[in-house]
Amino acid sequence: MSLKFIKPSPFIKRTYRLRFLLPLTSYTLIAFTSILLSYCPTFAEAATREYWIAAEKVEWNYAPSGKNLIRPAMGLGVWGKALVYEKYRYIQYTDDTYTTQVEQPVWMGILGPQIHAVEGDSVKVHFRNRADKPLSIHVHGLQYDEENEGADMKGSGAAVQPGNTFTYHWEADSDAAPGPNDPSSIVWLYHSHVDAVTEVYDGLIGTIVVTKKGMERATDDPRPKDIDKAFTTLFLVFDENGRKVVKNGQREEYASAEEAEEGNLKHAINGLIFGNLQGLEVEQGDKVRWYLIGLGTEVDMHTAHWHGQTVLNAGKRTDVVELLPGSMVTVDMTAKTPGNWLYHCHVADHITAGMNTRWRVVPKR
Repeated sequence: MSLKFIKPSPFIKRTYRLRFLLPLTSYTLIAFTSILLSYCPTFAEAATREYWIAAEKVEWNYAPSGKNLIRPAMGLGVWGKALVYEKYRYIQYTDDTYTTQVEQPVWMGILGPQIHAVEGDSVKVHFRNRADKPLSIHVHGLQYDEENEGADMKGSGAAVQPGNTFTYHWEADSDAAPGPNDPSSIVWLYHSHVDAVTEVYDGLIGTIVVTKKGMERATDDPRPKDIDKAFTTLFLVFDENGRKVVKNGQREEYASAEEAEEGNLKHAINGLIFGNLQGLEVEQGDKVRWYLIGLGTEVDMHTAHWHGQTVLNAGKRTDVVELLPGSMVTVDMTAKTPGNWLYHCHVADHITAGMNTRWRVVPKR
């Protein structure tokens, strides 16, 4: 009697060979099962990541120290005559009571909470507008329907009225996840999009990091497991012309309308100028991932530059990364040389205006 088979795949061929060459004992059955399982891909169950975020009116100080911490003798120039402005921020809370804030690292500055997801996850953001005008959250990169776009006046999520709440539903599918030439995680923007230009300058900006499936640290920790530290830095000239200056933060009056216009252009990294952004600290030997964001107008052509270390950008070695408005770039480095290194935009005018800070490498213990 002969048996007729459909042509098997290489996997099936291999299992058939095992079936006919080995005696069918309990030991070979265990071995067979182990081999079978080794060929079966394992998938972590997709999760729903849930966040509670409010938009709130705040006072923001671009230089809390009141000093130029990069070159103290030079001072703050016209950019220090008014430092504290009325602005808006996204703030994360622990639950739907919106009473307990989630603390952010100091290096995040003005940025809203960083959302994390793994490829395949769903994301739910419960947004409460505690401000005084309609606002929204529009995310880049993730998948959503028109109701959850947070923009273009489509649905109630496009303009959440003061005092109201809307829950956004987004999908971190394969098109939102790292591509073939990307590292194990990539960054996307989110921001308010009722009056998008004004609201970006307001400070309503945040990021979401999507980790490649299988590269997350744990089911409840979606951060990538192949790095030690990660930082997000936003390069943006905040245009504060026409915005209310908080009087107790104003140093002196501007000498002219032209000086006032220039002084109200805050050349900032994460909303801070002249080295007032703190907390960019790693240990020697750390694998460090930098998520870089560029926003703004035609003057916002930025070149992020690290002193003391190079980075890998899409497999290419460099120490300067170009950013245009709307840019989202992820680069990696291994911190090698201890020191308190400059980190700044390399555009000459932006250096003068204070778009600089320091990142620190602590000697290995």
